[in-house]
Amino acid sequence: MNNAEPVITLNRDTKKDDLIVITGAGGFIAGALTRYFHNQGFTRIRAIDKKPLPNWYQHVPGVENLCLDVSEKENAIRAVEGAVEVYNLAADMGGMGFIERFRIECLRSILINTHMVEAAYRAGAKRYFFSSSACAYNVTLQQDPHVRALKESDAYPAMAERGYGWEKLMSEMFCQEYWAERKFETHIARFHNVYGPLGTWDGGREKAPAAICRKVIEAKEAGKHEIVIWGDGTQTRSFMYIDDCVKGIDMIMHCDKLIATPINLGSNELIAINDLVSMAEEIGGIKLERKYDLGAPRGVAGRNSDNTFIKQVLGWEPNIQFRQGLAKTYVWIEQQYADRKVGKHTVEDHA
Repeated sequence: MNNAEPVITLNRDTKKDDLIVITGAGGFIAGALTRYFHNQGFTRIRAIDKKPLPNWYQHVPGVENLCLDVSEKENAIRAVEGAVEVYNLAADMGGMGFIERFRIECLRSILINTHMVEAAYRAGAKRYFFSSSACAYNVTLQQDPHVRALKESDAYPAMAERGYGWEKLMSEMFCQEYWAERKFETHIARFHNVYGPLGTWDGGREKAPAAICRKVIEAKEAGKHEIVIWGDGTQTRSFMYIDDCVKGIDMIMHCDKLIATPINLGSNELIAINDLVSMAEEIGGIKLERKYDLGAPRGVAGRNSDNTFIKQVLGWEPNIQFRQGLAKTYVWIEQQYADRKVGKHTVEDHA
């Protein structure tokens, strides 16, 4: 029994016909979460996004879809009517280019969680999930590409990433206080760079794996064997494949040891951007001349997830290898690119 994983008891008391509400469901992660719960056999799912329904990244059969901007109080109240569990993944966000340029939009997402957690509490929901981010961590700990992995306590003393990071940290605090003061059960996961098929891959909101895959595909298509990399390529990140993300959300939401307790949800496989480019080149079967845009948004020098806590509590951590996930993502983006060329609809037409 020495090497056996600990037996983790999860509080899976949600009935298959209980109403699950998921906000941000027209986007990447929440759309995948909607499909995940549908595939688990849940029959009452309410998916919500402010985008018009034709612009949602994916549609899941049998799901109640509502177009609501839940940064408005009345819409938040409507969204959670009858809900047993609420998963709040709605936010104005994107990759580093977006969150560095549109800090006010990112900060205004605090209205979403403020209204949603209050509405869920008043509606009598049993559990509430908030999607936080590694951008909530103290940026002074992320100034070296060879950064030590960030553990949950590293969010304080607070020095979050401007705009997006501060919104996440404050919204975490709201969730913690609803438990402390009102005993409303909340759960908080700090996402570390989620990627995969059916995600944003063009247009300014995409994250590094999708952006690099697209640039390699574009270079291949154009016969122009060069690629522009934001920063000097030494910056490092960990990247979590979407399947690990939705599984982790489910486990975190249903663990009684993680009530009102922020926890890392990310891979601990540290990848330099230069190495990401090399992997995408290898998958694409091409070698490109690299040009570095040192004036472009690059974010912190390094960020990685310390998974000690999640392994201790859940006996699990995100474990899909980056090379494997990137290959699937590349193939999907390549098909999206080909579809766009011949006039077919793509995810980016809907974004």
